[in-house]
Amino acid sequence: MKTENELKQIVKSRYAEIALQSKQQNETSCCGASGGCTNDTAVMAEDYSQLTGYVADADLGLGCGLPTEYAQIKKGETVLDLGSGAGNDCFVARSIVGETGKVIGVDMTEVMIEKAKRNAQKLGYDNVEFRLGEIEDLPLASNRVDVVVSNCVLNLVPDKEKAFAETFRVLKPGGHFSISDIVLSGQLPEGLQQDAAMYAGCVSGAIQREEYLDIVRKAGFVNIQVQKQRRITLPDDILLQYLSPEDLESFKDSGTGIFSVTVYAEKPEPTCCTPGSGCC
Repeated sequence: MKTENELKQIVKSRYAEIALQSKQQNETSCCGASGGCTNDTAVMAEDYSQLTGYVADADLGLGCGLPTEYAQIKKGETVLDLGSGAGNDCFVARSIVGETGKVIGVDMTEVMIEKAKRNAQKLGYDNVEFRLGEIEDLPLASNRVDVVVSNCVLNLVPDKEKAFAETFRVLKPGGHFSISDIVLSGQLPEGLQQDAAMYAGCVSGAIQREEYLDIVRKAGFVNIQVQKQRRITLPDDILLQYLSPEDLESFKDSGTGIFSVTVYAEKPEPTCCTPGSGCC
């Protein structure tokens, strides 16, 4: 079993490589939009190209949803993107918050941050910034942002409890998040769970759907909703790397599933206490 730091280095190294590739090359990843190890029933990413604010140079085809579409972002708000990559979701969010809002992207991969900053500079955005940091230790003050978004990133974080605790900390009271991620129903084959390449490809770092929602709940969030759920089917040639042909059929009949979900939750407003106590 790999340690938390080892898993982080695997993901960081993999995404540093991805940052230097084109979207077409990245689509051979199981997190990619199409092609390569995926087929028509194994698509993880969704098409951003029709969204206002879309920037092709920032789209590396690595997401599994469209969280900004469900995030209820308003003009003038401050939005944080966890695992911002080359800036794809940040630039879509910026088209909504406008010039009076602010967008902050956080990513732990230096090469991704550099790529995102170059993209922002080309666009002339002075209210979009990118910070190097880890989701479990966000480089932001508490009660700082109105909305948090993230796309197929938190499943890669080993300490999800700490990641959601940090998300809770930086949100303003009454703020909310909309996060797209990969979750499981039933157990994947052990080899698939532990394989480092698949971990960086978004599947092996995923946890059970109910466990994921429970972590969100325990972090203090309320009004938790699954805004969208979509089944992901890994192709046989991937599964046969970990299963015998006989086991493959049993696996397909087992009801085990891999899902892309978009989850919404709110940080509650503070509750007033005894009148006259000075805490309200």
